[in-house]
Amino acid sequence: MALTHPGIKDKQLKGKDDFVWQVETPLTDKFIIEVEFTDLKTAPPNGGEPHSIWTKNFTQRESSPTVLTSFGRMLSESIHTDITINTSDGSIQAHRAVLSIRSPVFCRMFSHDLKEKELSTLDISDISLEACKALLNYIYGDIQHEDFLTHRLALLYAAEKYDIADLKDACQESLTEDIDASNVLERLQVAFFYQMPKLKTSCKQYLVKFGKVFDIQDDFNSFLQCADKELISEIFHEIICAWKGF
Repeated sequence: MALTHPGIKDKQLKGKDDFVWQVETPLTDKFIIEVEFTDLKTAPPNGGEPHSIWTKNFTQRESSPTVLTSFGRMLSESIHTDITINTSDGSIQAHRAVLSIRSPVFCRMFSHDLKEKELSTLDISDISLEACKALLNYIYGDIQHEDFLTHRLALLYAAEKYDIADLKDACQESLTEDIDASNVLERLQVAFFYQMPKLKTSCKQYLVKFGKVFDIQDDFNSFLQCADKELISEIFHEIICAWKGF
């Protein structure tokens, strides 16, 4: 048997008692209640006009992609750019305001009487043009996944240099996802150098807990010749702890 309660409109729900609706037919067995909210509004506690919570979320969902697309066009079409970035193999235009919002390092450069502010140029000779494009696309919210994967080590370097914390976190997550025998030692060095604990732990687990260190003994021996002593100590501590577990 299905009971349909007539629609209820403009009912204020302030407490648990307001969720009670009277049903004429007595129910003596198990039953399922399905409730559909066609709209749900909130109002300030001290009074005021109620507003739909979904209208706001819908607006945000619709506006966010539009904003990102517009930012991407500003970069790709060089719309009202005001800074030239010189890389190791080319130049690209950008906007000081956008760079300043995303990086406190850029913000300081453009706020003080440094040459970057005076000449409207920024020299980044330690990064390639393609990597710089990937960095700017990330900053402007328009980076493609393949470009991110291709340049993530360069992006990590830039994230550290220009203090872009969310980019550093994104690089760490990405580098953690595809650890294998061909890159684990490099990733371990990267994790140690950039102080990324999650990536470092994942690399050590891959080598020790999963026993992959025995599959790359020659590479591991070469790694021990040049790696930082503190990192080597951490690895052997991990190995000793693993042996104690047997």
